[in-house]
Amino acid sequence: MSEKAIQRKNEEVKILTEKMQNSNSIVIANYIGLTVEQMTNLRNQLRENGCELKVIKNNIIRRAAEQAGFSEMSEALVGPNAVAFSTEDSVSAAKTIYDFAKDNKALELKVGVVDGEYMNNDKIQQIATIPSRETLLTMIAAGLLQPIKEVAIAIDLHTKNLEESPQE
Repeated sequence: MSEKAIQRKNEEVKILTEKMQNSNSIVIANYIGLTVEQMTNLRNQLRENGCELKVIKNNIIRRAAEQAGFSEMSEALVGPNAVAFSTEDSVSAAKTIYDFAKDNKALELKVGVVDGEYMNNDKIQQIATIPSRETLLTMIAAGLLQPIKEVAIAIDLHTKNLEESPQE
């Protein structure tokens, strides 16, 4: 291999290592069997959720993962793989791929790293089924508002009872 090619690959590894270290989550998926149109749709869905999908050679991924401290990912680097990165939300990449795979059986979640922790296939699928950040915030807000709503109803009923009761 030429010196120029080695330099180029080393630069690719360096860039990918930085990307891995700066991402909230990294997900490896097997995309074999997806059409170009399906891959484009997946990329668009990931982009809409603040994620990015790249198809990178396994050797480059392996070297970058080791440099980033995620050497466990190497076990999944067999066959054609796509790597999804999320810098905004820890679960959006896994969730988007998981949801897309429901309708596109050729796509398969393999492994990932979420908030610096390696996740095998079972764990990454559990992460993928967690509700989105917006849904969780809505659930928290609803939980906080429910007691306030009940107090307001109780005060309103008490006021109506006082108005209806005969004055002595």
